[in-house]
Amino acid sequence: METILIVDDEKNYLVVLEALLGNEGYEIITADNATDALRLIKESDLDLLITDMKMPGMNGMDLLTAAKKINSEMPVIIMTAYGTIGMAVEAMKKDAYDYITKPFQNENMKLTIKKALENYRLVKENRLLNQALSDRYRFGNIIGKSKPMLNIYDLIRKVSQSRASVLITGPSGTGKELIANAIHYNSPRKDRPFISINCGALTETLLESELFGHEKGAFTGAISMKKGRFELADGGTLFLDEVGEMPPPLQVKLLRILQEMEFERVGGTKTIKVDVRILSASNRDIKEDVTSGVFREDLFYRLNVIHIEVPSLRERGEDIRLLVNHFIEKYGGDEGKKRIEISPDAWKLLYNYSWPGNIRELENVIERAVVLNSGGVIGPEDLPDYFSGQERLLDVERFIPPNAPLQKTLEQIEERLIRRALRECNNVQAHAADMIGITKSLIQHKMKKYNITV
Repeated sequence: METILIVDDEKNYLVVLEALLGNEGYEIITADNATDALRLIKESDLDLLITDMKMPGMNGMDLLTAAKKINSEMPVIIMTAYGTIGMAVEAMKKDAYDYITKPFQNENMKLTIKKALENYRLVKENRLLNQALSDRYRFGNIIGKSKPMLNIYDLIRKVSQSRASVLITGPSGTGKELIANAIHYNSPRKDRPFISINCGALTETLLESELFGHEKGAFTGAISMKKGRFELADGGTLFLDEVGEMPPPLQVKLLRILQEMEFERVGGTKTIKVDVRILSASNRDIKEDVTSGVFREDLFYRLNVIHIEVPSLRERGEDIRLLVNHFIEKYGGDEGKKRIEISPDAWKLLYNYSWPGNIRELENVIERAVVLNSGGVIGPEDLPDYFSGQERLLDVERFIPPNAPLQKTLEQIEERLIRRALRECNNVQAHAADMIGITKSLIQHKMKKYNITV
């Protein structure tokens, strides 16, 4: 739902425009002076400003200038009963979208507003597309020619053309978000926003606000109105990463949205309708969570209309060479630099390794090897020590005394692993859990056990 701020010191115009545009489905905010309007511009997530030219204190032209400093892309329509060609030229020079004289015709006003909002929507979508670098998500950028990956390509082609919800499951680091992007950018919604959120990286309160938005004053720290991911994804796709981590109260709200495609912002009472396709992903076995009562069964079936299971890297070993060459080109492709090769011994280690961190771990290993290598050929010495079982045994012999008590030693190692993972993941528990191969609930249990606070 687009939000429009109307500013005019003549309150009858505010009443007329609020009624006229409210009936068109817009969310309307009004102000009778530029000072209040400027505060609302700072506090609200607006899509359009309509302002009168002649007002006490700050006039419409000054408000236009101030508004553009806050949001240079937001369209501004100037209204005046004292229109001149000079005023219109000045307004357009200051980047007004249009200039309308009073009294205006309702249909002309509605058409101008519709065009301004459509233009702003395109501006925002282009910005999102540029940020996402959508070409990265075409089929050619999902690396793999193994049978499991060919099956996934076929599924992507089929599901892209529908609006059915898709649940993508598989171990961490297998590229689930890449597949979600491929579905969106090969669908009829490809020119509309693709918005993602990690449901395991936020507290329940923050996640609710991020998903549904909030009104000013809805909670401590809510200093302005904010649109949530559902509103931002309207007409496009919303990707719910790690949806299995969503708290039960939010599962109820999500189920209602999937059924009705409507919701209220946190602290708000106005119902907002959206058209959003839902893609979700999880590294958990959500069927087990349903059985144990952690995840709602009705929500699971809403999300799992189509299921895509992404294999672990060890299940698609024939893709390792393709992926390694891709990452070498990505990180070692500086202009004028000789192409880096992999020695036979290094290839053997790469193929024999189990890759618990999947493609994400492989990419990190190759990036590290490219950075450390200076001779043009990556050998075993350029790979992390843990690739050699013998070196792993030497580490144990060197750092753990022969008389070390088993339980106490294992607990010390476990605590250090958890502390290091949290540190490297900026204290995001879900990411730290992924790094060491456990669930978020288990890492939280271990943090309590070892009195680890973040």
